[in-house]
Amino acid sequence: MLEVNEIFGPTIQGEGKKVGTPSVFVRFGKCNMTCAGFEVEYETPSGIKKCSCDSFHASDIAFRDEWQKYDTAEKLIDEVNKLIPNYKVDIVLTGGEPLLYWKDSEFQKFMKHYIDAGYQLTIETNGSINIDLDEEWQKKILFSMSVKLSNSGESLEKRVNVRTLTNIINFVKESYLKFVVSSDFLSQASLEIEKILTQIPPCEVYLMPLGDTAEMIDKNSLSVIEFAIKKGFKYSDRLHIRVWNNKRGV
Repeated sequence: MLEVNEIFGPTIQGEGKKVGTPSVFVRFGKCNMTCAGFEVEYETPSGIKKCSCDSFHASDIAFRDEWQKYDTAEKLIDEVNKLIPNYKVDIVLTGGEPLLYWKDSEFQKFMKHYIDAGYQLTIETNGSINIDLDEEWQKKILFSMSVKLSNSGESLEKRVNVRTLTNIINFVKESYLKFVVSSDFLSQASLEIEKILTQIPPCEVYLMPLGDTAEMIDKNSLSVIEFAIKKGFKYSDRLHIRVWNNKRGV
C-alpha cells in the first residue's frame, strides 16, 4: 500500500541540483526519523505539541488519516498525470522518507512507468535505508540525499548509512548529498561532513540554510554561502521557502 501525503504541481524544484526546474511532487507518508532538533513546532490532530522538520504532515503518522492510500501503481499514476502539463516536467518523490516503499512492487512499477516514459525522476531521501539497485532503469533515478547531521537530533548510527550512500553514488553518478546547516552550527557541521565524505566515494555536496520561513533562510543564508565557498561545496538555496514560506501544495 502506497501512502501519499500530497501530490502537487506543476511547481518548481526549490533546492538542490535541479533548483528552478518545473516539477510535479509526490510526497509520501512515513519517515524513519523524527528530526526534533530542527525545532519546527506543530500540533498533531489529537492536540499533542511536537517538534520536527518542516515536512511533519508527511513524516508523523499522527497525520496518517489525512493521507491517501493507493493499492496499485496505476491508481497513483492516474492522479499524478492529472497535474502533468503538456510538456515534460521532473517527477519528484519526497516525503517523509520515500525509500521506505522501495521494496513495494507497486512503488517500483510507479517509478519505472515514468522512467520508461522519458521523465526525469528524482528521489529526495535521507539516505539511511538499505536498498538494492538491481535494475538498469534504476540508474536513471536521481537520488538527492539529504543526509542528517547531529543538529537533527538523530543518532549517528541512525542517520548515516555508509553502505547505502556508497551504493547509490556508485550506481548513479549524478546523485548528490545535501546538508542542512545554520549559522551557529558551522564548526560542528564541518567536522561531521568531512568525516562522512572520507567514508564514501567522491560526489557533489550542497549546503542549504536551515529554516522553514523566508526570515529564517535569510538569517542563515550568508554564513552558509561563505562556509560553502571556504570548503569548496556548492550552495543550494531553498527557493520554495523564500517564495511561499512553508505553505503546502506549492
